[in-house]
Amino acid sequence: MRRRDFIALLGGTAAACSEAWPLAARAQQSAAPVVGVLAAGSPNGFWAEMFTAFRQGLGDAGYSEGRNVTIEAHWAEDHYDRLPVLAADLVGRGPAVIGAFATPAAKAAKAATANIPIVFVTIADPVQIGLVASLNRPGGNLTGVSLLGVEVGPKLLELLHEAVPSVKVVALLINPTNPNAPTQSKAVQAAAQRLNLQLHVLSASSANDLDPTFAKLHQLRVAALMIGQDVLFGAEEKQLAKLSNDYGIPAISAHREFAGAGGLMSYGTDERDAYRQAGTYAGRILKGEKPSDLPVVQAVKLDLVINLKTAKRLGITVPQTLLVAADEVIE
Repeated sequence: MRRRDFIALLGGTAAACSEAWPLAARAQQSAAPVVGVLAAGSPNGFWAEMFTAFRQGLGDAGYSEGRNVTIEAHWAEDHYDRLPVLAADLVGRGPAVIGAFATPAAKAAKAATANIPIVFVTIADPVQIGLVASLNRPGGNLTGVSLLGVEVGPKLLELLHEAVPSVKVVALLINPTNPNAPTQSKAVQAAAQRLNLQLHVLSASSANDLDPTFAKLHQLRVAALMIGQDVLFGAEEKQLAKLSNDYGIPAISAHREFAGAGGLMSYGTDERDAYRQAGTYAGRILKGEKPSDLPVVQAVKLDLVINLKTAKRLGITVPQTLLVAADEVIE
């Protein structure tokens, strides 16, 4: 073989290899299982933290994004009416498992597929809203984590009443587009009757609704506010804390970040831990376990956080019984 022909052959072989390597890399990447995420919120702030926790759970199960798993996320940006279309698109991409962030996303994912495993995080009773057949034996293609947010709603109102016992006119803030809203309202209204409180139920379905809603609270002479649990309110805890302080309204939320942002009180579960557990379940399903065999995880620990700086600013003397019961007091 002449030297010129030998060099040409080497060049052709190198070119063929240079083309083959990207193809091999793409094949290896495409071979990695896809984890779909259907989220009711936006990919920033509060939800960025929940997404990180979910990925940590996947990591606990041995899966790392970009190494042996691909994550494809669809975000509804708090527009729940977009979820069915987003769910259908996600299902069409053939993920190995779907993580459904919040109740509206879980219901949309369930409606979109009966075959692809779904791991949800919900504040509602997943049996009551039809996600699973039972907590211990979910059946079907869904399992996940229940934060028990709806169930603790009356307790939130009781704690608020204990903090400001002289208040008789209170309000509940809900997102009317959330499937949990009617259940939340009914439970809290029953609690208000037991406590002999006048309750106004006000709605906000976007961040733009918050300012006019608080103006309405002022017009109604509402003296205390319970913030219902919803992905929108979790993402807007700083704005909610600011508005409640600007209007001088003592308020309580199920989101811990609310008290940290300057709200009076919070009482709820560790949501980051819930999303981490959901990620771990997704990883176990990738390894071959069936969602029907994985019991729904129920949050059992709820933390009470009281912001004493806010209490002093609002002229509230928090009872010693509450301070003793608190898991954290911000001073």
